[in-house]
Amino acid sequence: MTIERLRRFIGDMTSLVGGAWQDRDDGAIVDVGARLLGVLVSQDDWLPEQVARVPSHGYAQNLLWCDPFERFCVVSFVWGPGAATPVHDHQMWGLVGMLRGSETSLRFVPDPATGALAPGTLTRLAPGDVEVLRPADGDIHQVTNALKDQGSISIHVYGGNIGAVRRHTFDVPSGQPRLFVSGYTNRDVPNLWDRSAEVRAAS
Repeated sequence: MTIERLRRFIGDMTSLVGGAWQDRDDGAIVDVGARLLGVLVSQDDWLPEQVARVPSHGYAQNLLWCDPFERFCVVSFVWGPGAATPVHDHQMWGLVGMLRGSETSLRFVPDPATGALAPGTLTRLAPGDVEVLRPADGDIHQVTNALKDQGSISIHVYGGNIGAVRRHTFDVPSGQPRLFVSGYTNRDVPNLWDRSAEVRAAS
């Protein structure tokens, strides 16, 4: 395993967000960030085991990194077999890259007259695929592990500290929102910065 891939991705995202932040150019962040995430999830040799453990049921949202200014965060979403989220929104841009297994993302569209949520586009992600979430385009969706007999893992990047943001789950028939704060499953984040082994090897 080489955590260097994750370290390089975080460095690239930090440079990207820092350059675009002053101009508030979320479009540039999302477009370039999606390509960077695609490169990261094209290889499956870097995710630490402690944030890749598949729960027996449900899912785990593990924080891998949060920018010190909370401009973005990186999360491993680890799915138990057949697990599904509530219908929810994000309140910020997001990128979802599939690392292992498969998941589906079902978008929901509010009815302008009644507020009820109607199912929209269904997207299925395979390893290496990246999905973009933009609140302006409608980011209400439900995500499900497409595999009923094994776990799946996706890597998420959000335009803020997603675990500490007030967002919403939704009752589909009425469209009624309910506030929630997701938090994170893990208590410890991976140690990205211990490069002692490689420095010793080069000595």
